[in-house]
Amino acid sequence: MDNINNYHILVADDDSEICDVIELLLSCEGFRVTKVANGNEAIEKVDNGVDLIILDVMMPEKSGFLACAEIRKKTTVPILFLTAKSQDSDKVLGFSAGADDFLSKPFSNVELLSRVKSQLRRYFIYQGKNDIYPNQQLVLKDLTLEMESKAMMRNGNRIDLTETEYQILLLMMSHRNKVFSAENLYESIWNEPYYYDANNTLMVHIRNIRKKLGEDPKHPRYIKTAWGKGYYVD
Repeated sequence: MDNINNYHILVADDDSEICDVIELLLSCEGFRVTKVANGNEAIEKVDNGVDLIILDVMMPEKSGFLACAEIRKKTTVPILFLTAKSQDSDKVLGFSAGADDFLSKPFSNVELLSRVKSQLRRYFIYQGKNDIYPNQQLVLKDLTLEMESKAMMRNGNRIDLTETEYQILLLMMSHRNKVFSAENLYESIWNEPYYYDANNTLMVHIRNIRKKLGEDPKHPRYIKTAWGKGYYVD
């Protein structure tokens, strides 16, 4: 990635050893790192100079989930959760709070770097290329996706989306009736190779989007499932 030393990463974890390891790893790659020990400090440290946030789920004073929800009121930069929990319900909570990705402990240095670079690349390099959408908006039934503001509108009401949710809808709405396999969707959105647990991550995002859109899970109007093949919108 170009000018990687310009990226500033905030790391929040009450385990000082983990924080130190992450700081060393990211610093060696040229990132600038700020460390905090709890959720409240993470919220306080977030400003326009932070480009990505790594949050531990279980922290004193304020959990990663609660901190994430507060941070989302201030910024849309990528948020990567570190967690010892890998249950689907925890991912639902995290994505609902505004997370972009999860990484389970213990994790390898290679995997952490891959996730960090993927999120930064997707957010800062691949986003905002709206020249391929000359109308600057996409319409699906009563939904309108505004590219300039990255807002999803329905009957004049705004639906708040995370960056990942926006990218998923942008891709699918710009290719109506195309069936995207889980692998195709994941690699298109995350810009990294599909891996063993990626389908679960994607399913949770789709579920969360459907919930925000007020979908009936049994009879979805917007994001539909082609059983055994993937997802599509029509």
